Amino acid sequence: MPVDTKSPLLPSETSPVRLREIPYNYTSFSDREIVTRLLGEENWQVLNSLREERVTGRSSQMLFEVLGDIWAVQRNPYLEDDLLNNRKRRKSLLDALRHRLSQMEKRRVEYEAEGPDRSKRVAQLIEATHQAVNTFEAHFKDTEKLRKKSLTLLSKHTRKDNIRFDGYARVAHVTDATDWRVEYPFVVLYPRNEDEVGHMVRDCIKLGLTIIPRGGGTGYTGGAVPLTPYSAVINTEKLLAIGKVELDSQLAGIEQTYATV
Repeated sequence: MPVDTKSPLLPSETSPVRLREIPYNYTSFSDREIVTRLLGEENWQVLNSLREERVTGRSSQMLFEVLGDIWAVQRNPYLEDDLLNNRKRRKSLLDALRHRLSQMEKRRVEYEAEGPDRSKRVAQLIEATHQAVNTFEAHFKDTEKLRKKSLTLLSKHTRKDNIRFDGYARVAHVTDATDWRVEYPFVVLYPRNEDEVGHMVRDCIKLGLTIIPRGGGTGYTGGAVPLTPYSAVINTEKLLAIGKVELDSQLAGIEQTYATV
């Protein structure tokens, strides 16, 4: 069967095979993992079905560019902070993403008569990507709102400089000695004493954040690795004081007293 090189999402037969097609991907996530996270497993299967028909090309490149832009921001807290602080730059990025999608839609419509089933699958991918862009846009508004709410609540019990949303703090707490990196924490907290710990834990529960206690970050079991973007790492490095020795401590079910600190 001859290949229609004019169809949307159609590649050049002479183009080299690449292991990754999503640009700006400096992470350990494969194309499949990224597409699945942003568009869902079903749309990864749709994309694969088009590939089996040798359907890639300029539209496919634009699709991957959109996903690459979203992924680069999601995996780089410094870029995220920059866009949170600069609405004009954020709008420019969102406009560019939607422009690519509109170009893909034009190409799909042009060749709809030549392959209605193929056009339907391409339309499904475009619609899913539109939803991903909308979710991406909503993330900034949701993040601004939750950061403001978190700061208001947590600052009642500790200094504001012990509540960190910045890229540096989040990058420093994305992993422990395992070097596993799944999600960046939403916030990093630095309690100064044990009384603040209790308040922080209660506030994080109110905010719906997953709580991760962290000591020196030397663990090899991944215990300090955030698995959800809505997590709060409570860094205990400021808790340096050791209390006095208590000689009358008891363990449940044991009559003998023990010395504890």
